[in-house]
Amino acid sequence: MNTRTVVLNGAKMNYDGKLDFSILSDAVTVYDDTAQDQVLERVAGCGIVVTKEMPVGAELLAQFPDSVHLLCEAGTGYNNIDLAAARARGITVCNIPAYSTQRVAHTAVMLLLNLASSMRRQLDMLSRGDRSNFTGHLQCPHAEVNGKTLGVIGAGHIGKEVIRVARALDMEVLAYSRTPKDDGVCYVGLDELLSRSDFVSLHCPLSDQTRHLINADTLAKMKPTACLINTSRGALVDEPALIAALQNGVIAGAGLDVQETEPPAADNPLYDMDNVILTPHMGWKGLETRQRLVALLAGNIRSYLEGRPIHVVS
Repeated sequence: MNTRTVVLNGAKMNYDGKLDFSILSDAVTVYDDTAQDQVLERVAGCGIVVTKEMPVGAELLAQFPDSVHLLCEAGTGYNNIDLAAARARGITVCNIPAYSTQRVAHTAVMLLLNLASSMRRQLDMLSRGDRSNFTGHLQCPHAEVNGKTLGVIGAGHIGKEVIRVARALDMEVLAYSRTPKDDGVCYVGLDELLSRSDFVSLHCPLSDQTRHLINADTLAKMKPTACLINTSRGALVDEPALIAALQNGVIAGAGLDVQETEPPAADNPLYDMDNVILTPHMGWKGLETRQRLVALLAGNIRSYLEGRPIHVVS
């Protein structure tokens, strides 16, 4: 079987040059980035193609050489790959669903705790030289999270880890999932989750069904004291609707590790809102997490070549 491997946008993962892609197979070529019109030339003669959040559509896949038999998404989501087109070409598609579970879950909880403590406002005061929080009474809201209700939308690997940590913080937890399980989690409908939760955390994949799941209508169902957290996919949220809701007091705050456009445009008002915490899709970017990603990717490829089970999505 052809083991020649090409990584089309390695800099997406290896932006600091600290990862070793040579472990993927005995013949690996790595490109920092690849434009759409360069893909076919670069996959020619290869058996295994690795991408990270890179569009691989039906028209492109229809032109893939017969040599390609495995397409690896180096991440949890595969919404950028046309699975039906890959299947039609006999190309197996796999992903790495659990490489960043704890780190992304911890990012969500970090955002929750910072929102509960108005940390953005407190740090902004210090950056302006305003130390009055130290010399007078605390001027920013500072709420306990124990006893508060966390609503988790999507109860996969990451959602379950967020639930585990939230319970350790003595939070009440509600969950919404298209496939609720008998696993001790309190599953409710989406409207009930939104109306009862003090914090809502998104952990579902992006699809036609979930795109803009959070919009003007669903935001209006949340408590005015509630905060939204998104560490999943930016397009789960209708960003203009969220900005309006934050500006008009429909909800109290947001913690966003993902945005609809990454990075957000320079004039995006989210940068300057004191009830918003923005982070640069950092949940998976730590060195330990990325090293685990490459190791699991190598294991997936090795298992596939040896005929052992892998996490196949097509």
